[in-house]
Amino acid sequence: MAKKGKRYQEASKAIDRQKSYDIQEAIKLVKEVASAKFDESIDVAVRLGVDTRKNDQQVRGAVVLPHGTGKTQRVLVFAKGEKAKEAEAAGADFVGDQEYINKINQGWFDFDVIVATPDMMAEVGKLGRVLGPKGLMPNPKTGTVTFEVEKAVKEIKAGKVEYRAHKDGNVHVPIGKASFDDEKLVENYQTLIETLIKAKPAAAKGTYLKNISVSSTMGPGLKVSAPTK
Repeated sequence: MAKKGKRYQEASKAIDRQKSYDIQEAIKLVKEVASAKFDESIDVAVRLGVDTRKNDQQVRGAVVLPHGTGKTQRVLVFAKGEKAKEAEAAGADFVGDQEYINKINQGWFDFDVIVATPDMMAEVGKLGRVLGPKGLMPNPKTGTVTFEVEKAVKEIKAGKVEYRAHKDGNVHVPIGKASFDDEKLVENYQTLIETLIKAKPAAAKGTYLKNISVSSTMGPGLKVSAPTK
């Protein structure tokens, strides 16, 4: 732990905590201080001016990042018949129905995203108590409850990520890896922020994008100037 702490402190010296950086400068600095021995994830944290206790101020959805996240998502599809064949052809890692429900009940979680056809949700819904806390429950708002199975699987494999404002209004989303070109990270960032702006609830008052920061897995966060929208 001491080694990590020392590296973190060194990285922090390169950063002005009081300054709000433009995104190009922020990405450049975050990559410079990403000194771990693995390819660190680059993450964005956004504090939104919403009250998530109110139903009309929920912010949740999904966005396809133009350059993906650098991580290949393992997709489990709950479907039957032709839709199951469609899922397999689209590149889903696991496709089935009751056998996978049984496996999850027995503690199997070797997947990252679940897609389910609407006719399977009565059964999949019974897994809510185990999938819910892990954020794995399929949801129409994120496009993971759908009969358009091929589209859903291909988008996830191409770099679709989900976002959700938590109790404190914070949204956390990965936008790539430290090995990505600066331009690709910037484009992924801009796509995410534009999507969040479009998702602003009509009931949200005051400043919507309250705070934005970018960080690597092991590095300190940098404040990023919010768009004036």
